[in-house]
Formats: sequence, structure tokens, C-alpha cells
Amino acid sequence: MIINAGSVSLINSASVSANLRCPGCGQLGTFEPVFTNSQDFVFGNNIRVGERRCPNLGCRTLVFIFWQNNAILRTYPALRIDFDKAHVPPAVVSALEESITCHANECFIAAAIMVRKTLDELCRDRGAHGNNLKEQIRDLGTKIVLPKELLDGLDDLRLLGNDAAHIDSREYDQVGKDEVEVGIEFTKEVLKATYQYSALLTKLRGLKKTS
Repeated sequence: MIINAGSVSLINSASVSANLRCPGCGQLGTFEPVFTNSQDFVFGNNIRVGERRCPNLGCRTLVFIFWQNNAILRTYPALRIDFDKAHVPPAVVSALEESITCHANECFIAAAIMVRKTLDELCRDRGAHGNNLKEQIRDLGTKIVLPKELLDGLDDLRLLGNDAAHIDSREYDQVGKDEVEVGIEFTKEVLKATYQYSALLTKLRGLKKTS
């Protein structure tokens, strides 16, 4: 992001709030200025920079926001794709969290590689065997119960990671923001079906009356 610093002014920030998902707690909220007399920097190309604080009293993360014509360009810390980690093994969580962090910081090639790493960890956790990830994904289908669409999509995720890691791979025209976002969302659905549905079913059955 290029800022023309030729003309810089200060303006009271009290009139400008920001509606966004907190990069700290993940909740949606209206971010207000930190103090009533806070000021924002306004640059010559109509970019406004100021600090706002999460309204969640249990969080209160401080976020620096860049606007242009009232549209949010970027925040620091960066906004992140939300991810429910409940019942997911730590190694799988770590790989996908790293992918989400890379995506939030616009490192899309690295994010795609970490999606592939997430599949590696999923196969390892479920004891899927094979000489390469393609064979391991095929074997994974015999060890977990997933809808056919999710099983079929696992190989597409593998290819996305291949394109990111190997210059001679050409399954995708490019590996960018859109491809990575879809890859992360698809991976989340696979993990939900693998690890979280059974836990939810156990909770439901625990509510049954005992005879």
C-alpha cells in the first residue's frame, strides 16, 4: 500500500467508527476511538489512519486501521478467517492456523502450502498410509466417513498446495487470495466433519432421558 505523505493533517477521530471482526477475539463489533480527543492522520491521497479499540470488554484489542473514502483498506493486526478449533488435534490446528495467518498478511503462496500441510497432518492423525499425499488421501477415505464431495475435494486441495510449492505445477491459473480463501474454507469443513460432528452427536445423545 502506497501512501502519498506530501500532505498530512490531523483530524479528530470521534466521528469515525469502524465495523469489523476483531483480529483478537474474532467477534464482530463497532470499534470506537480509544479516547474522546484521539486524532487520526489524513494523507494527501485521502487515506485516513487511526487507532480503534475492540468493544468486547474481555478483549479490548487495539487495532490500527487504514481507510480510503470510508472503505477499510487494511488493519494491523490483520483480520483473520475465523476457525473453530474445538476437538481438532493440535498439530492439525497449528498447520491451519499458520495458513490463516499467512492469508491475513497476504502471503497467499505460503498459505496454500500450509493448507497442504494441514492435509498431511490430518492423514497422519488418522493413520492414512501411502508413498505420497495423493495415496494417503485415497487411503484416508477408508478410515473416515465424509460426504463424497468433501473426499473428492481433498485432492483439489492437494493440487492447490502443489501449485504453490512447485513452479512446474499448473493445475490452477494462479494461487492468490480467492483460491486460498476457498481452500481454507473447504479445509475447515473437512475438519468439522472429521472431528466435530461426532462430538456434537455425543452431546445430543447425552441429553436423552435414561430409562
